[in-house]
Amino acid sequence: QVQLVESGGGLVQPGGSLRLSCAVDRNIFSLDAMGWYRQAPGKQRELVSAIISGGLRTNYADSVKGRFTISRDNAKNTLYLQMNSLKPEDTAVYYCHARIGVGNNYWGQGTQVTVSS
Repeated sequence: QVQLVESGGGLVQPGGSLRLSCAVDRNIFSLDAMGWYRQAPGKQRELVSAIISGGLRTNYADSVKGRFTISRDNAKNTLYLQMNSLKPEDTAVYYCHARIGVGNNYWGQGTQVTVSS
């Protein structure tokens, strides 16, 4: 079992920024992939961004490209999501995800991000 603990959500005005953090309870190199998903009310959970292959490759949903940046601190075993130029449509619960091998998926408890004036 992998424990993931998110933090950093909150209320922000349109155009503002937030940084989400996901603390992992083990060496981050033991994970094959990590990422951020989000789920808005009445919608399916969707991939926002992922980092794989030992951190050598990242991908982003088209809706966040150029605004969000995924990164990780190997020494702190922490994953980040820097979110800039936030829009009301970014409002959702954001979940940290980790995968080991095939089919071993782990989720954090989620952190609420609300973009509103």
